[in-house]
Amino acid sequence: MRSYSTAEQLMRRRGELVRAEKVRPRWLGDGNRFWYAVNTATGKRFVLVDPQKGIRQEAFDHERLAEALAEASGQDVQAGALPFPMIQPLADTVEFDAFGRHWRWHRADHQLEEAGDPATGNPLEVVAPDGKHAVYRSGRDLRVRALDGSDDRALTCDGTEDDDWGANPDYLMYSTLVTKLGLPHLPPAVAWSADSTRVLTHRTAQHGVRRTHLLRAAPAGGGEPELLSPRFPVPGDEHLPLAEFAVLDVASGTVTFAQGEPVAMSAMSPVMQQWAWWAEDGSAAYYLNRSRDARTLSLHRLDPATGEVRVLVTERGDTRVEPAQQQLQKPNVRVLSGGAEVLWYSQADGHGHLYLYSGHNGEQLAQITSGPYGVQEILRVDEARRTVWFTASGLVGEDPYRRSVCRANLDGTGFTRLTDDDLDHVVTVAPGGEVFVDSASTTSAAPVICVRDFDGRVLVELERTDITGLESAGWSAPERFTTRSADGSTLVYGVLYRPHGFDPAKRYPVIDTPYGLPTANRVSPSFDPGYYGYEAEALAALGFVVVGLDGRGSPGRDKAFHDASYGRLEDACGLDDHVAALRELATDRPWMDLDRVGVTGMSSGGFAAVRALLAYPETYRVGVAESGMHDFRLLEPGLAEAYQAPDDEAAWARLANTELADQLEGELLLIHGGIDDRVPIQVTLRLAERLIAHGKDFELLVVPDADHIYFGYEHYVTQRKWDFLVRRLLGVEPPAGYRLAPVPIDMEALAELFG
Repeated sequence: MRSYSTAEQLMRRRGELVRAEKVRPRWLGDGNRFWYAVNTATGKRFVLVDPQKGIRQEAFDHERLAEALAEASGQDVQAGALPFPMIQPLADTVEFDAFGRHWRWHRADHQLEEAGDPATGNPLEVVAPDGKHAVYRSGRDLRVRALDGSDDRALTCDGTEDDDWGANPDYLMYSTLVTKLGLPHLPPAVAWSADSTRVLTHRTAQHGVRRTHLLRAAPAGGGEPELLSPRFPVPGDEHLPLAEFAVLDVASGTVTFAQGEPVAMSAMSPVMQQWAWWAEDGSAAYYLNRSRDARTLSLHRLDPATGEVRVLVTERGDTRVEPAQQQLQKPNVRVLSGGAEVLWYSQADGHGHLYLYSGHNGEQLAQITSGPYGVQEILRVDEARRTVWFTASGLVGEDPYRRSVCRANLDGTGFTRLTDDDLDHVVTVAPGGEVFVDSASTTSAAPVICVRDFDGRVLVELERTDITGLESAGWSAPERFTTRSADGSTLVYGVLYRPHGFDPAKRYPVIDTPYGLPTANRVSPSFDPGYYGYEAEALAALGFVVVGLDGRGSPGRDKAFHDASYGRLEDACGLDDHVAALRELATDRPWMDLDRVGVTGMSSGGFAAVRALLAYPETYRVGVAESGMHDFRLLEPGLAEAYQAPDDEAAWARLANTELADQLEGELLLIHGGIDDRVPIQVTLRLAERLIAHGKDFELLVVPDADHIYFGYEHYVTQRKWDFLVRRLLGVEPPAGYRLAPVPIDMEALAELFG
């Protein structure tokens, strides 16, 4: 039972074992000072930082505030677990919400006073930069209200179900997960101009877009089942959701539509995805548009006064053209000199680099970066100094995924590594633009977090992560390894977790944890392993050797490596590389039992897990697939059309696990949520039908009221998965009577989600 409790703690409560692993800065005033909360040996602490003065100090006396709040509220209050997640530091006071009231703490004399009702804000509103107005949705339209209560009026009045203002596509805007959080929809997709006078948004046109159907079989209030029918286009469909850009003048109520073609958005609003933004001076708005086959990317300028649209830069390629390698990353595109120049990211020379283009005629003026490395993220541009700062991978020989902070001049000279070490640097830039928070680590070296200026100097150290609790739980750092790809021509990188209580004289079953899309990496180069890494740590606690690998076709390296998945997405970013890696690793690790290899994954990882069983039955014997994307022909078209082939049904058919159902030999557990509107349950049910038709044994778990990530049911799904793997691979019965606890809502994560 201890292994289950340890695994649960590692996966669900890892933050209790690791102290000071992350700093989430909450910016103040000029945008360079900030506060953050951190867990320490004495509990949670709130910290104030003024980097330019080199000051890091506790935001207040935690013990005195706890005593005062306990006396004033009549509640039990502990200094190391203060009952509020957020604070508002002012000149001489700190304000916060607790026990249904708003409080003000005077730091000088340690006095506490009530200060009115809680200032919680509305997660469905988007507040202007000056804090005076907020935009929100009313029905299918947008309204604006003054936060002092003096005004509330319509910005649009013609919204309908098919012409929905400020909306994402249905399965994001009105998702089952959003409604489970008690919200009717997501906040509107709007961007305020810096002077708080105008809003950039779009009317979402969904005329003729295909619907899918889900059945809420067990409504919370009882009664008849409910039919859910969100719009859900699939590859080859004529109609996609379209973003019709418009600028709304808050004072006059004027609506100025863009005089250009609407932008297709099969997955997400371009405003929410940061593919649309304002110029800093408000003179223009800009947006990116990518063709449906993803082979053409263009930057457009929208005149907010007239609606005139002009194309500034266009790039075309033989495969996908992307503004960054990671799908949800902010595009590496900046408009400079009032629109006269464009800083543009491209992989045209085989690596991800920055170029300078003319904003007048679209001609290339300079290649700013070059060489066998890749720009990952633009951090800052100083137009006066003609300098750009960015993170780049490929500069650390030991690990090509580790990121360094660099700078270069816009004429292509002056390239400099500011973090000249072998660590991976995760950077958060201050909105004031003068400093950045830098977390430096590796997969095995815990983070050291500091604030630097843009010359690379450390201004103040914030935290050194303490992992003694993690180690005392039986955790050991994963091994970063390299193996040869299946064709023997390329080095691929991964991590290997040894089982707790590892004994090299024993033999252990192995679990592979793939991610199946070329839009994100499976393995993080930093100490924070991400979701799949947390799961890997938990599986290691159960007694498995666990492997994670970024095979050919995954992002983060050169263009050729990334394009290895183009047109062959069915290989799930190098499943053949996974097989080759397992065999190579086992040659000098006899404790890896390749007669007992399992595979598990979620979403595209669920697709990869089943494909591994079907295509490589001699290697993979047991698999668990959660929310699996088992047939891309039934999923949103931005995947099959952009990453496999445009207008090629035969190529799309290769992305269907149903077509290979007759090849199943191993033991399989399929899991899916009944109201999953990201990957509809029929994708798994159709696979189940084909497996039945071929007489295959498998297990199927349908969680009736669950969404794509099993919100509210994570504990049950995880337990079923662990039990299946423990029985089939370890050959033992799970601990009788042990049940994973429900996962508490992460309020800080929700606050991040809604700003």
